[in-house]
Amino acid sequence: MFVPTRIFFTKGVGVHKDRLASYELALRRAGIEKCNIVYVSSIFPPDCKQVCKSDGLAQLRPGGITFCVMARNDTKEPNRLVSAAIGLALPKGAEEYGYLSEHHAYGETQEKTGEYAEDLAATMLATTLGIKFDASLAWQEREQIYKASGKIIRTQHTCQSAEGDKNGCWTTVIAVAVLL
Repeated sequence: MFVPTRIFFTKGVGVHKDRLASYELALRRAGIEKCNIVYVSSIFPPDCKQVCKSDGLAQLRPGGITFCVMARNDTKEPNRLVSAAIGLALPKGAEEYGYLSEHHAYGETQEKTGEYAEDLAATMLATTLGIKFDASLAWQEREQIYKASGKIIRTQHTCQSAEGDKNGCWTTVIAVAVLL
């Protein structure tokens, strides 16, 4: 069984007349176009270390099977705002697992999409850790409750947004957590 020991985050945007080529260009911008991407669900492995993008990219080999959690969105509608984000929530103990989440939206700002993904990851982790909270509270209020519990030490997000190409070409955005 393969359990990743490192992770890095990346993002990209691509624009092209063909949908697939637009996605390929987003992968290039993110630096992972040479990989055979395998989507996985949203568990941040125990004892996994986050590395910077440049160190992570240096570990990849052309044609390599590459596991990732990816948020992806696209549009062909001129000026339509698209976004994709990955959220992360880590527990206090490195030996425990955390959560990654993916969220993609139309018409949301990069900040709103990113915060939503971060909130989603933190909420999933909070429920597994037994942290009591009021789901109707705003993210910023719940974030304080989660962190005050002492059980969740860090949350973050990576987000990419773009406006649809004014000439009607496909515009694709991706946000990715790459597991190594």
